Amino acid sequence: MKMKTALTIAGSDCSGGAGIQADLKTMTMNGVYAMSAITALTAQNTTGVRAIQEAAPEFLKDQIDAVFEDIRPDAVKIGMVSSAELIEVIADRLAYYKAENVVVDPVMVATSGSELMKNNARSVLTSALLPLATLVTPNIPEAEILSGQSVHTKDDMERAAKLIGDTCGCAVLLKGGHSVNDANDLLYADGCYEWFSGKRIKNPNTHGTGCTLSSAIAANLAKGYGLANSIQKAKDYISGALAAMLDLGHGSGPMNHAFDLAGRFAK
Repeated sequence: MKMKTALTIAGSDCSGGAGIQADLKTMTMNGVYAMSAITALTAQNTTGVRAIQEAAPEFLKDQIDAVFEDIRPDAVKIGMVSSAELIEVIADRLAYYKAENVVVDPVMVATSGSELMKNNARSVLTSALLPLATLVTPNIPEAEILSGQSVHTKDDMERAAKLIGDTCGCAVLLKGGHSVNDANDLLYADGCYEWFSGKRIKNPNTHGTGCTLSSAIAANLAKGYGLANSIQKAKDYISGALAAMLDLGHGSGPMNHAFDLAGRFAK
């Protein structure tokens, strides 16, 4: 059987816990061939982001074209994109290639609190990119920015998810991990709500959880699973990676993406 493929369009995390490094690990562990187009280089670690160097829009276009012209991805995950110009390039190329199974993780603020998206990029994200998406996966702070509403309760989550979904024409997975409704996530798709329960794992090392979840969902969509099933399988994978209790770095450390790696070369 031909191996399924997935492309991540995101920023690089030199410390390996988030960004394309987390995406490539996650996609590999979830059974697809992983590829990447880099939107930015970051100098960061578990304690924060020190510097960001964006890719030139033309170079990002060349990366995306190179992938689609040779190994067409069965799914695309989009992570950190810090400028309007880069978002426009991504939207243009995805529309041109009629990309399928597009998952957008609207990375606006790092786990460490660092701002990762310029203000002028937010309007382009909602007007140009999200209408092409199968799913957008905001956390609560990101959902507040995208919806323009404060989110404190379950009803607030449903209201914000509906507003984002109806405005942008895509499904919304609003992640409840930021202290609202425990670790339960809300899917709003085709006018319907579905809650995904999750147990909160007492692990302070959550660097890259958003990148990892969206990449796992994209990998599952690439393999042909439906949206709800792809989300549940991705949540199960995240729970395993957190429960492995990897403890690296001096800040909010990474998860163990390879917790389920059992091949002889891993020994």
